[in-house]
Amino acid sequence: PDATLTGLGRQITDDAVFINLQHRTRPEETELLTGLATAWTRGTTIDWTPLLAGGRRVDLPTYAFQRKTYWAVEEAPVAAASADPLDAAFWDSVETQDWTALSERLSVDPAALGDVLPALSGLRAEHRQRTTVDSWRYRLTWSPVAEPVDTSRTGTWLVVVPAALEAEDRVLRIVKELTRRGNEVVQLDVTDLERADLAARLRELGETPAGVLSLLALDGAAHARHGTLTRGVAATVTLVQALRDAAVTAPLWCVTARALALDSERIPVDAAQARLWGLATVLSLDLPAEWGGMIDLPEDADDASIRRLGSALLSADGEDQLLIRPNGLFARRLVTAATGGAPGKRQWRPRGTVLVTGGTGGIGAHLARWLAAEGAEHLILTSRRGRDAAGATELAAELAARGTEVTLAACDIADRDQVAALLAAIPADRPLRTVVHAAGLAQRLAGLDELTLDEFAEVGHAKIAGAEHLDELLADHELDAFVLFSSGSAVWGSGGQSAYGSANSYLDALAVRRRAAGRTATAIAWGAWQTGMVDEELAEQMRRLGAPAMPADLAVAALRQALDQDDTSIVVADIDWSRFAPTYTMARRRPLLDELAEVRAVLDGNDADGGADGAALVARLAPMPAAEQQRILLDLVRDNVARILGYDSGASVEPGRAFDDLGFDSVSAVDLRTRLGAATGRKLPTTLVFDYATPAALAEHLHGALCDTGGGDALAHLDRLEQAVGALSAEEIDRNRVTARLQAVLARLTAVLGPDGGAAVGDRIDAASAEDVFAFIDQELGL
Repeated sequence: PDATLTGLGRQITDDAVFINLQHRTRPEETELLTGLATAWTRGTTIDWTPLLAGGRRVDLPTYAFQRKTYWAVEEAPVAAASADPLDAAFWDSVETQDWTALSERLSVDPAALGDVLPALSGLRAEHRQRTTVDSWRYRLTWSPVAEPVDTSRTGTWLVVVPAALEAEDRVLRIVKELTRRGNEVVQLDVTDLERADLAARLRELGETPAGVLSLLALDGAAHARHGTLTRGVAATVTLVQALRDAAVTAPLWCVTARALALDSERIPVDAAQARLWGLATVLSLDLPAEWGGMIDLPEDADDASIRRLGSALLSADGEDQLLIRPNGLFARRLVTAATGGAPGKRQWRPRGTVLVTGGTGGIGAHLARWLAAEGAEHLILTSRRGRDAAGATELAAELAARGTEVTLAACDIADRDQVAALLAAIPADRPLRTVVHAAGLAQRLAGLDELTLDEFAEVGHAKIAGAEHLDELLADHELDAFVLFSSGSAVWGSGGQSAYGSANSYLDALAVRRRAAGRTATAIAWGAWQTGMVDEELAEQMRRLGAPAMPADLAVAALRQALDQDDTSIVVADIDWSRFAPTYTMARRRPLLDELAEVRAVLDGNDADGGADGAALVARLAPMPAAEQQRILLDLVRDNVARILGYDSGASVEPGRAFDDLGFDSVSAVDLRTRLGAATGRKLPTTLVFDYATPAALAEHLHGALCDTGGGDALAHLDRLEQAVGALSAEEIDRNRVTARLQAVLARLTAVLGPDGGAAVGDRIDAASAEDVFAFIDQELGL
């Protein structure tokens, strides 16, 4: 059968698998072998001998001391059935341009379809592309929020200030506000302190403060060594690192002034301070417990604004990205920005000369091909190596064959003189009309405490300096588009990408600043592309997380849409919120997502009580003895772990082995929580596998929660005690007399149980047969 018939078959029954072995537009051999391979993965026996004549069958080797191979096979997603099978079959014929099937269905001569079928096929493809891309559009906005209750919680706050601003009125009023609320304030000047010296100063403070408030960003003077950093940003990086070195775990809050703007404000934002907002998104992932949040003040903060700052700092509502203005308090939110098919504000077309920085890289090459297809007359593609860049000459020849003139320019975009010379050489008869700044340096995956300040600055140097040079040198130049390639790492963060997130938030602010000055600008915070941004391994991790890399052709279509809509700042990413949201919110609340209906539905669904399955499990366990209850719950945990990790059965999962040793990550942790929540009918935390580190410990916790053990709370405490003791060194055990204290507790338990009920395990084993001993090992110790 071909694709049309198998497509119809899938619509009428779920009890059979339909596999097409031929397709009108594909090679017969490929389609046949693909179909046979698909059948084999579904359990059908295939005799491959005729195909592989001369080969011999061998068994795959196993790991040492194991007797089974391991195949992690992910279940294929089940496509949603169409409400109308005929409709699905019709559009399948249109999309594949299957003239024969469609003419038979319509009872017309194939020739009568003429130009209609290709036109319909193109229309269908265009519609799918537009709706897909539209669903990827989001934007950042500011939502008014109720002001926190005026609290006066007392504690010690460490306020870190730059020396140049110690006596500034704004700084003095902030300190006074914290003091007015009953807090003791310790003020610390960290200007020009190196990381080790600052860490030493922090250790000298003694007890950990209730909070740390950094006003360092307010120092906007240029850094002596790094031109793209201010002293305030550099000092903030050093502060975060020193706090980690000194083991200060109090939440860190950073204050900026006019780094960002409300949607209604047309103010020249300070892009240098905005860097900290991108840094903050990553720190909230890397240091969820130690990170407090970001607060932006107006340039001339009045007393009401300072009071709002004090309330926000001492509030416990979880808001961590706040903008304070004279008319209220605003929280940062990500919202959908779909066009709904509405026409754009303009129809952008490439005219004259188009400059693409990073134009010969993976993404740059896609942009160049798209611009050439759109009719660009002259493309300037820059890179550090120019014509010597890998694949550059081949790309130029390909584009020239399409009728586009191409200039391959060797230019360090971070060098102002080189950028000026590049712009001066653009021919007058084809003036520069569009700039696409896609150049940038990726950061190695590393926590901020693993980076030197030099490395932090270098990551953002080309991206920031290049954007600034282009903005400055083209300030009086009329452009159709000035496009800045930003990243989602500055929006929701990306673990281990603090410098990269920081650099991209600078570009977002630069676009806002250009618009406020009356100049065109479009900053796009991209999710990952399928080429150029991520390697294959990282792409797979992102797919599991729910943020898969986008096909390059669709990403380019999203760029075109942003230009037609004349967006200033837009977020473009393919996000599966059902996967992404539970993992993203695992370590802390993420108010950024509060206004996304899909996220609320996912999180509310995860928090909902279980239904019949949970009630049935509890009823099944109720009449059983405790040992049997524990065995069933351990089997439940092990079976679900096996499904997630791809083991053939729960018996392959060692009960006493830690989840992280088994290969669990944040995604699989959420998956296990969801599965067990559905099975037990209980609200379970996303941190379940971190709170109970092994399948045995988790099963014991479920036993205390589901069964009337009379000691559920005590068992939970024992779980935590067991984990804590396991983390102690021999020296710590000896110094704190842990063994003696545990023996005292055991003696009290034996006294309570009495001489008969408190028989030692050793005595039970001594009196047991060999068969009883093995049963004890299997059931009680879980080995």
